[in-house]
Amino acid sequence: MTAPAPFDRALTRRRLARALAGADYPAFLIERAGEDLTDRLSAVTRKYARGIDLGTPTGVATMPMRMLCESVVRLGPEGAEALDAVGDEEALPFADGSAGLVVSLLSLQAVNDLPGSFAQVRRVLEPDGLFLACLLGGESLTELRQSFAAAEAELEGGVSPRIAPFADVRALGSLLQRAGFALPVVDLDRVTVRYRTPFGLMDDLRAMGWANPLAERRRAPLRRATLMRAAEIYAARFADPDGRVRATFDLVWLSGWSPHESQQKPLRPGSARARLADALGVPELGPTEDPR
Repeated sequence: MTAPAPFDRALTRRRLARALAGADYPAFLIERAGEDLTDRLSAVTRKYARGIDLGTPTGVATMPMRMLCESVVRLGPEGAEALDAVGDEEALPFADGSAGLVVSLLSLQAVNDLPGSFAQVRRVLEPDGLFLACLLGGESLTELRQSFAAAEAELEGGVSPRIAPFADVRALGSLLQRAGFALPVVDLDRVTVRYRTPFGLMDDLRAMGWANPLAERRRAPLRRATLMRAAEIYAARFADPDGRVRATFDLVWLSGWSPHESQQKPLRPGSARARLADALGVPELGPTEDPR
């Protein structure tokens, strides 16, 4: 049996297109990711014929990618700025081994088949090609999730899905390995944004096209009483002494390489030529000896 798709992808793409067409797109997260991308790519010494910018909402990834790539192809939903190809992160329209670098910023958290997307990227990369992505994960928006859950449980006798599920940081590393990437690395950049009220956060989420994208979302309009109670709970639980409220965004960075014979490989068990005890300058104990 096929598992139900968590995200309404058509709705997500429409909302993103409207958000990018507006003049008030909140760019603070994508700009932070773009600055971090520049730092990360500056440590790469390889050069590539072609790079693919996979779904990044704005053009913030293109310039740092050009430091390493002769050409960069931007793929994204219709309506995004300066696209070279319109497509979906779950079905890449590129030939096998046709890119040396694939980058994606703040896009892959909204795909229905993340393992499949990783496998698509792995297919597209040439040997020793690099995949570098940043997506929301971990405890992102935990304050908003808890506040709505408490308000609905109190006023409506149940909880409806309102905040998108985010992947566990440790699970993302395993997914990279399953997709066939070598030398996978996962790290987290926790960003705490402060707002005057919870409604400022909600306005930013709508302006970024990140309002409730879940396929199983409740179709009935949110009751005003529930919204106001959620805001009260948010302010009571997650406000700083100055009254401003916190919002957590966990930017999870992933990197992995398409396998190549030149890459480092782990040693076979039992092949070490030096003892750990010698390196530490301590006596080596047998399996039953007590170190005390």
